[in-house]
Amino acid sequence: MRKNTGGPAFPTKPGHWMEEGMSLRDYFAAKAMAGAAGENYKPHEIAAWAYKMADAMLAEKWREEE
Repeated sequence: MRKNTGGPAFPTKPGHWMEEGMSLRDYFAAKAMAGAAGENYKPHEIAAWAYKMADAMLAEKWREEE
């Protein structure tokens, strides 16, 4: 099952050509990983945790928009 990524992290104006780049989910995960820097966990454990945090952030964002 493919997750909803939240769309592009840095959207452009309609009609303005630009590659989308990273998704909002990836951006949130990267920010979460920065907060875990220096912890004594394996990289794949930190990455999995970061995406769980990103998914939680997106779920909260969508909940607030309803």
